[in-house]
Amino acid sequence: MGVSGPIRVVVAKPGLDGHDRGAKVIARALRDAGMEVIYTGLHQTPEQIVDTAIQEDADAIGLSILSGAHNTLFARVLELLREKDAADITVFGGGIIPEEDIEPLRALGVAAIFTPGAPTGEVVAWVTEHVGLAHRS
Repeated sequence: MGVSGPIRVVVAKPGLDGHDRGAKVIARALRDAGMEVIYTGLHQTPEQIVDTAIQEDADAIGLSILSGAHNTLFARVLELLREKDAADITVFGGGIIPEEDIEPLRALGVAAIFTPGAPTGEVVAWVTEHVGLAHRS
């Protein structure tokens, strides 16, 4: 199967976290790299995020979480994707996530975690390489 267009990424801010500068920076970097980006805005529920990703035929969901609710919110997004037969949508995330929580999140199915200070080029390269490969197969 060939490429069906640019990589489509939903960038979302789940939960009550009201700070979205980092999410907007990542959304812009992905867009500047030629990806189609759908930014959902603040205070999204996992259900809203998954529904948007499915409706937009997204290849990936990038979650930005600063509130400390990452374990619960990532798990719920992944659970909903499985329930809706959309587990092929890659989930990655960033924000203030303690080092000791990264491996358990990866074990749940989060493909990558980017912590504060990660260069935007690193995120773009990861999405291009990992999501792009899945997108092309």
